[in-house]
Amino acid sequence: MTPHKGASLSFQPRIRKGAFFDASWRYGCRAFSVYNRTYISSTFSTPLEEYRKVTEDVAIWPVMGERQVEISGPDAAGFVQFLTPRDMTGCMVGQCKYALITSVEGGILCDPIILRLAEDRFWLSTSDCDLELWARGVAVHSPMRVKIRDAGVSVIQVQGPKSPRLMANLFGESILDLKYFRLAFTDFQGQTLTVSRTGWSGEFGYEIYLGNPDQGDALFDALMQAGSDCGVAPGAVSQARRIEAGILSWGVDMSQDENPYEVGLDRLVELDGTREFIGRAALARLKGQRVKRRLVGMRIEGSALDPNEDPWPLTRNGEASGRLTSLAYSPRLETNVALGLVPAEQAIVGTELMAGTWDGPRKARVSELPFLPKRQQGDARELLASTGT
Repeated sequence: MTPHKGASLSFQPRIRKGAFFDASWRYGCRAFSVYNRTYISSTFSTPLEEYRKVTEDVAIWPVMGERQVEISGPDAAGFVQFLTPRDMTGCMVGQCKYALITSVEGGILCDPIILRLAEDRFWLSTSDCDLELWARGVAVHSPMRVKIRDAGVSVIQVQGPKSPRLMANLFGESILDLKYFRLAFTDFQGQTLTVSRTGWSGEFGYEIYLGNPDQGDALFDALMQAGSDCGVAPGAVSQARRIEAGILSWGVDMSQDENPYEVGLDRLVELDGTREFIGRAALARLKGQRVKRRLVGMRIEGSALDPNEDPWPLTRNGEASGRLTSLAYSPRLETNVALGLVPAEQAIVGTELMAGTWDGPRKARVSELPFLPKRQQGDARELLASTGT
Protein backbone atom coordinates (compact mmCIF):
# COMPACT_ATOMS: atom_id res chain seq x y z
CA MET A 1 0.00 0.00 0.00
CA THR A 2 1.15 3.52 -0.84
CA PRO A 3 -0.46 6.77 0.39
CA HIS A 4 -1.73 8.99 -2.43
CA LYS A 5 0.46 11.99 -1.62
CA GLY A 6 0.31 14.80 -4.14
CA ALA A 7 -3.27 13.99 -5.20
CA SER A 8 -5.45 16.95 -6.15
CA LEU A 9 -9.13 17.80 -6.02
CA SER A 10 -10.84 19.65 -8.88
CA PHE A 11 -13.26 22.45 -8.04
CA GLN A 12 -16.69 21.99 -9.62
CA PRO A 13 -19.74 24.28 -9.75
CA ARG A 14 -22.00 21.43 -8.60
CA ILE A 15 -20.17 21.22 -5.24
CA ARG A 16 -20.92 24.01 -2.75
CA LYS A 17 -18.08 26.16 -1.47
CA GLY A 18 -19.69 27.56 1.66
CA ALA A 19 -19.39 31.05 3.16
CA PHE A 20 -15.80 30.60 4.41
CA PHE A 21 -14.21 29.08 1.31
CA ASP A 22 -12.63 32.28 0.00
CA ALA A 23 -11.32 33.21 3.46
CA SER A 24 -9.86 29.72 3.85
CA TRP A 25 -8.03 30.17 0.57
CA ARG A 26 -6.75 33.61 1.60
CA TYR A 27 -5.42 32.18 4.86
CA GLY A 28 -3.46 29.49 3.07
CA CYS A 29 -5.62 26.39 2.82
CA ARG A 30 -4.72 24.38 -0.27
CA ALA A 31 -6.07 20.97 0.76
CA PHE A 32 -9.79 20.33 0.60
CA SER A 33 -12.14 17.37 0.77
CA VAL A 34 -15.83 16.98 -0.09
CA TYR A 35 -18.34 16.54 2.73
CA ASN A 36 -22.10 16.69 2.22
CA ARG A 37 -21.50 17.84 -1.36
CA THR A 38 -19.57 20.83 0.03
CA TYR A 39 -15.85 21.64 -0.01
CA ILE A 40 -14.31 21.39 3.44
CA SER A 41 -10.81 22.46 4.45
CA SER A 42 -8.48 19.53 5.21
CA THR A 43 -5.41 21.34 6.55
CA PHE A 44 -3.83 24.80 6.66
CA SER A 45 -0.38 23.86 7.96
CA THR A 46 0.64 20.45 9.35
CA PRO A 47 -1.21 17.91 11.54
CA LEU A 48 1.31 18.51 14.34
CA GLU A 49 0.90 22.30 14.30
CA GLU A 50 -2.90 22.05 14.18
CA TYR A 51 -2.85 19.52 17.03
CA ARG A 52 -0.81 21.92 19.16
CA LYS A 53 -3.10 24.85 18.41
CA VAL A 54 -6.29 23.02 19.38
CA THR A 55 -4.78 21.52 22.54
CA GLU A 56 -2.78 24.55 23.74
CA ASP A 57 -4.27 27.71 22.19
CA VAL A 58 -7.24 28.10 19.85
CA ALA A 59 -7.96 26.93 16.31
CA ILE A 60 -10.55 28.16 13.83
CA TRP A 61 -11.96 25.46 11.57
CA PRO A 62 -14.28 26.49 8.69
CA VAL A 63 -16.42 23.36 8.56
CA MET A 64 -18.75 24.38 5.71
CA GLY A 65 -19.69 20.77 5.00
CA GLU A 66 -21.43 20.41 8.36
CA ARG A 67 -24.94 21.08 7.05
CA GLN A 68 -28.01 21.89 9.11
CA VAL A 69 -31.20 20.04 8.22
CA GLU A 70 -34.01 22.25 9.48
CA ILE A 71 -37.26 20.65 10.62
CA SER A 72 -40.02 23.09 11.48
CA GLY A 73 -43.78 23.23 11.77
CA PRO A 74 -46.55 22.35 14.23
CA ASP A 75 -45.43 18.71 14.53
CA ALA A 76 -41.65 19.31 14.37
CA ALA A 77 -40.99 18.01 17.90
CA GLY A 78 -42.90 14.78 17.29
CA PHE A 79 -41.24 14.24 13.93
CA VAL A 80 -37.72 14.72 15.33
CA GLN A 81 -38.56 12.25 18.10
CA PHE A 82 -39.71 9.73 15.49
CA LEU A 83 -36.29 9.95 13.78
CA THR A 84 -34.13 9.20 16.82
CA PRO A 85 -33.90 6.70 19.71
CA ARG A 86 -32.74 9.57 21.92
CA ASP A 87 -35.45 10.81 24.32
CA MET A 88 -36.22 14.33 23.11
CA THR A 89 -39.18 15.01 25.39
CA GLY A 90 -37.04 16.97 27.84
CA CYS A 91 -35.06 18.89 25.22
CA MET A 92 -35.68 22.57 25.92
CA VAL A 93 -35.48 25.52 23.56
CA GLY A 94 -31.82 26.53 23.58
CA GLN A 95 -30.58 23.01 24.26
CA CYS A 96 -28.50 20.69 22.05
CA LYS A 97 -28.38 16.88 22.14
CA TYR A 98 -26.02 14.41 20.53
CA ALA A 99 -28.22 11.75 18.94
CA LEU A 100 -28.36 8.88 16.50
CA ILE A 101 -30.63 8.45 13.50
CA THR A 102 -31.29 4.74 13.06
CA SER A 103 -32.69 2.54 10.32
CA VAL A 104 -35.53 0.08 10.66
CA GLU A 105 -32.86 -2.60 11.19
CA GLY A 106 -31.18 -0.60 13.96
CA GLY A 107 -28.15 0.52 11.92
CA ILE A 108 -26.66 3.97 12.40
CA LEU A 109 -27.65 6.26 9.52
CA CYS A 110 -26.27 9.43 11.04
CA ASP A 111 -25.15 10.94 14.38
CA PRO A 112 -26.22 14.60 14.39
CA ILE A 113 -26.24 17.15 17.15
CA ILE A 114 -29.86 18.28 17.43
CA LEU A 115 -30.33 21.96 18.24
CA ARG A 116 -33.73 23.20 19.40
CA LEU A 117 -33.99 26.80 18.25
CA ALA A 118 -37.70 27.26 19.04
CA GLU A 119 -40.69 25.20 20.13
CA ASP A 120 -41.41 24.35 16.50
CA ARG A 121 -37.95 24.61 14.92
CA PHE A 122 -34.94 22.25 15.06
CA TRP A 123 -31.59 21.96 13.33
CA LEU A 124 -30.01 18.54 12.84
CA SER A 125 -26.30 19.29 12.47
CA THR A 126 -25.32 16.38 10.31
CA SER A 127 -22.29 14.28 9.52
CA ASP A 128 -21.53 13.32 5.92
CA CYS A 129 -24.77 11.56 5.00
CA ASP A 130 -28.03 12.12 3.15
CA LEU A 131 -29.99 13.08 6.26
CA GLU A 132 -32.13 15.67 4.49
CA LEU A 133 -33.25 13.14 1.88
CA TRP A 134 -33.89 10.52 4.59
CA ALA A 135 -36.05 12.97 6.57
CA ARG A 136 -37.95 13.99 3.45
CA GLY A 137 -38.58 10.35 2.62
CA VAL A 138 -39.92 9.66 6.11
CA ALA A 139 -42.17 12.71 5.87
CA VAL A 140 -43.74 11.59 2.59
CA HIS A 141 -45.93 9.01 4.32
CA SER A 142 -46.19 10.78 7.67
CA PRO A 143 -49.33 12.61 8.79
CA MET A 144 -47.18 15.06 10.77
CA ARG A 145 -47.11 18.66 9.59
CA VAL A 146 -43.47 19.56 9.05
CA LYS A 147 -41.26 21.48 6.65
CA ILE A 148 -37.81 20.06 5.88
CA ARG A 149 -35.00 22.00 4.23
CA ASP A 150 -31.28 22.71 4.28
CA ALA A 151 -31.04 25.73 6.59
CA GLY A 152 -28.46 27.33 4.29
CA VAL A 153 -25.98 28.20 7.03
CA SER A 154 -22.21 27.76 7.12
CA VAL A 155 -20.48 26.59 10.31
CA ILE A 156 -17.13 27.66 11.69
CA GLN A 157 -15.72 26.00 14.79
CA VAL A 158 -13.65 27.82 17.42
CA GLN A 159 -11.90 25.14 19.47
CA GLY A 160 -9.20 24.98 22.13
CA PRO A 161 -8.52 26.04 25.74
CA LYS A 162 -8.30 29.73 24.80
CA SER A 163 -11.50 29.72 22.74
CA PRO A 164 -13.53 31.47 25.50
CA ARG A 165 -11.17 34.48 25.41
CA LEU A 166 -11.47 34.79 21.65
CA MET A 167 -15.26 34.54 21.83
CA ALA A 168 -15.47 37.11 24.64
CA ASN A 169 -13.20 39.49 22.71
CA LEU A 170 -15.57 39.35 19.74
CA PHE A 171 -19.02 38.93 21.27
CA GLY A 172 -18.67 40.24 24.82
CA GLU A 173 -18.26 38.65 28.25
CA SER A 174 -21.84 37.35 28.34
CA ILE A 175 -20.90 34.59 25.88
CA LEU A 176 -18.87 33.03 28.71
CA ASP A 177 -22.13 32.11 30.47
CA LEU A 178 -23.14 29.73 27.66
CA LYS A 179 -23.19 26.20 29.07
CA TYR A 180 -22.07 22.94 27.49
CA PHE A 181 -24.55 21.69 24.87
CA ARG A 182 -26.53 24.94 24.95
CA LEU A 183 -27.03 27.53 22.23
CA ALA A 184 -27.50 31.28 22.15
CA PHE A 185 -28.03 34.06 19.64
CA THR A 186 -25.65 36.97 19.22
CA ASP A 187 -25.16 39.91 16.85
CA PHE A 188 -22.48 40.33 14.21
CA GLN A 189 -22.58 43.44 12.03
CA GLY A 190 -26.34 43.72 12.35
CA GLN A 191 -27.04 40.04 11.62
CA THR A 192 -28.05 37.34 14.12
CA LEU A 193 -25.65 34.44 14.59
CA THR A 194 -26.38 31.17 16.36
CA VAL A 195 -23.61 29.98 18.70
CA SER A 196 -23.45 26.58 20.43
CA ARG A 197 -21.04 25.21 23.05
CA THR A 198 -20.25 22.14 20.97
CA GLY A 199 -17.51 20.90 18.65
CA TRP A 200 -15.67 17.93 17.22
CA SER A 201 -12.27 18.33 18.83
CA GLY A 202 -12.43 16.85 22.33
CA GLU A 203 -11.43 20.32 23.57
CA PHE A 204 -13.42 23.24 24.97
CA GLY A 205 -15.02 25.06 22.07
CA TYR A 206 -17.86 26.68 20.19
CA GLU A 207 -19.61 26.42 16.85
CA ILE A 208 -20.86 29.52 15.04
CA TYR A 209 -23.65 29.26 12.46
CA LEU A 210 -23.66 31.99 9.79
CA GLY A 211 -26.82 32.52 7.78
CA ASN A 212 -25.64 35.37 5.53
CA PRO A 213 -22.95 34.00 3.18
CA ASP A 214 -21.85 37.53 2.26
CA GLN A 215 -20.43 37.90 5.78
CA GLY A 216 -18.13 34.88 5.54
CA ASP A 217 -14.95 36.84 4.91
CA ALA A 218 -15.79 39.46 7.53
CA LEU A 219 -16.54 36.90 10.24
CA PHE A 220 -13.40 34.89 9.53
CA ASP A 221 -11.26 38.04 9.68
CA ALA A 222 -13.00 39.19 12.89
CA LEU A 223 -12.32 35.83 14.56
CA MET A 224 -8.65 35.96 13.60
CA GLN A 225 -8.34 39.49 14.96
CA ALA A 226 -10.23 38.63 18.16
CA GLY A 227 -7.83 35.75 18.77
CA SER A 228 -4.63 37.69 18.14
CA ASP A 229 -3.81 37.62 21.87
CA CYS A 230 -4.65 33.89 22.15
CA GLY A 231 -2.26 32.36 19.62
CA VAL A 232 -5.09 31.79 17.13
CA ALA A 233 -4.53 29.99 13.83
CA PRO A 234 -6.80 28.57 11.15
CA GLY A 235 -6.87 24.80 11.06
CA ALA A 236 -8.85 21.66 10.45
CA VAL A 237 -10.06 18.92 12.71
CA SER A 238 -7.18 17.18 14.46
CA GLN A 239 -7.70 13.50 13.71
CA ALA A 240 -5.20 12.61 16.44
CA ARG A 241 -7.10 14.61 19.07
CA ARG A 242 -10.52 13.27 18.15
CA ILE A 243 -9.22 9.66 18.17
CA GLU A 244 -7.55 10.29 21.56
CA ALA A 245 -10.91 11.48 22.88
CA GLY A 246 -12.78 8.49 21.43
CA ILE A 247 -14.91 10.66 19.13
CA LEU A 248 -16.29 8.55 16.29
CA SER A 249 -16.56 9.55 12.65
CA TRP A 250 -19.72 8.42 10.88
CA GLY A 251 -18.95 6.58 7.64
CA VAL A 252 -15.52 5.65 8.99
CA ASP A 253 -15.86 4.18 12.49
CA MET A 254 -19.59 3.43 12.20
CA SER A 255 -22.24 3.20 9.51
CA GLN A 256 -25.65 1.71 8.78
CA ASP A 257 -23.93 -1.68 8.98
CA GLU A 258 -23.15 -1.17 12.70
CA ASN A 259 -25.63 -0.76 15.54
CA PRO A 260 -25.18 1.46 18.62
CA TYR A 261 -24.32 -1.46 20.92
CA GLU A 262 -21.38 -2.50 18.77
CA VAL A 263 -19.73 0.93 18.80
CA GLY A 264 -20.32 1.85 22.45
CA LEU A 265 -23.15 4.32 21.84
CA ASP A 266 -25.89 2.39 23.63
CA ARG A 267 -26.35 5.37 26.00
CA LEU A 268 -28.04 7.12 23.06
CA VAL A 269 -30.70 4.41 22.77
CA GLU A 270 -33.42 5.19 25.31
CA LEU A 271 -36.08 2.50 25.27
CA ASP A 272 -38.00 3.53 28.40
CA GLY A 273 -41.59 4.62 27.87
CA THR A 274 -43.73 4.19 24.79
CA ARG A 275 -42.12 6.67 22.39
CA GLU A 276 -42.18 5.38 18.84
CA PHE A 277 -39.13 5.87 16.65
CA ILE A 278 -37.66 4.25 13.57
CA GLY A 279 -35.72 1.14 14.56
CA ARG A 280 -37.24 0.74 18.03
CA ALA A 281 -38.24 -2.92 17.62
CA ALA A 282 -34.85 -3.88 16.17
CA LEU A 283 -32.88 -2.00 18.84
CA ALA A 284 -34.97 -3.55 21.62
CA ARG A 285 -34.24 -6.99 20.20
CA LEU A 286 -30.52 -6.26 19.72
CA LYS A 287 -30.20 -5.02 23.29
CA GLY A 288 -31.01 -8.50 24.55
CA GLN A 289 -28.51 -10.23 22.27
CA ARG A 290 -24.82 -10.84 22.74
CA VAL A 291 -22.72 -8.35 20.83
CA LYS A 292 -20.56 -10.17 18.29
CA ARG A 293 -18.09 -7.34 17.62
CA ARG A 294 -17.00 -4.14 19.32
CA LEU A 295 -15.29 -0.89 18.47
CA VAL A 296 -12.05 -0.57 20.44
CA GLY A 297 -9.06 1.70 20.81
CA MET A 298 -5.63 0.42 19.74
CA ARG A 299 -2.02 1.49 20.02
CA ILE A 300 0.05 0.65 16.94
CA GLU A 301 3.76 0.05 17.51
CA GLY A 302 6.59 1.65 15.57
CA SER A 303 7.31 5.03 14.02
CA ALA A 304 4.65 7.61 13.17
CA LEU A 305 2.27 6.51 10.42
CA ASP A 306 0.36 8.67 7.97
CA PRO A 307 -3.41 8.36 8.53
CA ASN A 308 -5.03 5.44 6.72
CA GLU A 309 -7.10 6.18 3.60
CA ASP A 310 -8.99 2.87 3.71
CA PRO A 311 -9.88 0.41 6.48
CA TRP A 312 -6.79 -1.66 7.25
CA PRO A 313 -7.09 -5.40 7.96
CA LEU A 314 -6.56 -6.74 11.47
CA THR A 315 -5.42 -10.30 12.10
CA ARG A 316 -4.81 -12.50 15.14
CA ASN A 317 -2.67 -15.62 14.88
CA GLY A 318 -2.81 -15.29 11.11
CA GLU A 319 -6.62 -15.27 10.98
CA ALA A 320 -8.78 -12.31 9.88
CA SER A 321 -9.92 -10.38 12.93
CA GLY A 322 -11.76 -7.24 11.84
CA ARG A 323 -10.60 -3.89 10.54
CA LEU A 324 -8.81 -0.76 11.69
CA THR A 325 -11.06 2.21 10.87
CA SER A 326 -9.13 5.37 11.94
CA LEU A 327 -5.48 6.05 12.73
CA ALA A 328 -3.28 9.03 13.59
CA TYR A 329 -0.04 9.71 15.44
CA SER A 330 -0.56 11.20 18.92
CA PRO A 331 2.16 13.73 19.85
CA ARG A 332 1.31 13.58 23.56
CA LEU A 333 1.21 9.80 23.79
CA GLU A 334 4.09 9.45 21.31
CA THR A 335 2.48 6.53 19.56
CA ASN A 336 0.03 5.75 16.79
CA VAL A 337 -3.53 5.61 18.11
CA ALA A 338 -6.38 3.96 16.28
CA LEU A 339 -9.98 2.79 16.38
CA GLY A 340 -11.14 -0.53 15.01
CA LEU A 341 -13.87 -3.14 14.96
CA VAL A 342 -12.92 -6.57 16.32
CA PRO A 343 -14.74 -9.73 17.49
CA ALA A 344 -16.16 -9.19 20.98
CA GLU A 345 -13.91 -11.84 22.52
CA GLN A 346 -10.86 -9.88 21.30
CA ALA A 347 -12.06 -6.51 22.65
CA ILE A 348 -10.25 -7.06 25.96
CA VAL A 349 -7.64 -4.45 26.89
CA GLY A 350 -4.18 -5.86 26.20
CA THR A 351 -5.21 -8.20 23.37
CA GLU A 352 -2.50 -8.28 20.71
CA LEU A 353 -3.37 -8.11 17.02
CA MET A 354 -1.55 -7.35 13.80
CA ALA A 355 -2.55 -4.38 11.64
CA GLY A 356 -1.80 -4.07 7.95
CA THR A 357 -0.19 -0.65 7.35
CA TRP A 358 1.59 1.33 4.64
CA ASP A 359 4.89 -0.40 5.48
CA GLY A 360 3.64 -3.87 6.33
CA PRO A 361 2.16 -5.58 9.40
CA ARG A 362 2.62 -3.95 12.80
CA LYS A 363 1.69 -5.03 16.30
CA ALA A 364 -1.56 -3.52 17.58
CA ARG A 365 -2.63 -3.71 21.21
CA VAL A 366 -6.23 -3.11 22.36
CA SER A 367 -6.23 -0.08 24.65
CA GLU A 368 -8.51 1.77 27.04
CA LEU A 369 -10.84 4.20 25.28
CA PRO A 370 -10.67 7.16 25.40
CA PHE A 371 -6.89 7.37 25.32
CA LEU A 372 -7.07 10.88 26.78
CA PRO A 373 -10.23 12.46 28.25
CA LYS A 374 -12.39 15.05 26.56
CA ARG A 375 -11.98 18.57 27.90
CA GLN A 376 -15.21 20.05 26.58
CA GLN A 377 -17.20 20.51 29.75
CA GLY A 378 -16.68 22.93 32.62
CA ASP A 379 -17.02 26.66 33.12
CA ALA A 380 -15.57 29.11 30.60
CA ARG A 381 -14.51 31.65 33.22
CA GLU A 382 -12.69 29.00 35.25
CA LEU A 383 -10.92 27.82 32.10
CA LEU A 384 -9.77 31.36 31.32
CA ALA A 385 -8.40 31.73 34.82
CA SER A 386 -6.51 28.45 34.54
CA THR A 387 -4.95 29.38 31.18
CA GLY A 388 -4.03 32.89 32.28
CA THR A 389 -6.08 34.57 29.57
